[in-house]
Amino acid sequence: MLKEFKAFLLRGNVVDLAVAVVIGAAFGAVVKSFVDNIITPIVGAVAGGNDFGSLHITLKDDAVITYGVFINAVITFVFVALAVFLFVVKPLNVIAERRKAGQEPEPEELSLDQELLREIRDLLRAQQSQ
Repeated sequence: MLKEFKAFLLRGNVVDLAVAVVIGAAFGAVVKSFVDNIITPIVGAVAGGNDFGSLHITLKDDAVITYGVFINAVITFVFVALAVFLFVVKPLNVIAERRKAGQEPEPEELSLDQELLREIRDLLRAQQSQ
């Protein structure tokens, strides 16, 4: 069972997924910072206030609806979705369309490091299939 679990963990898809999650979290943090620190103040200034985060409705002393925080979250979501679309989805769609039309992109010349990494990858795949 341990050998099977190790094979599962070393499978390319699991490692790729782990890398994607880490990169995605970092990318989301960068976009959130961009929205929170650059976009939201600009939109707030145009709308007549400094920041949406301070917008609220007080129902009673201990009941406050902070709808400005929600507006900030929506703006952040829209910008994250836009960035993912522009930098991930759109390029992948272009590549898929080229492949469908038979226009494979020219293979890039690999550096020595990249060639060595490919050889290591191929050796690991060969070991896993045994």
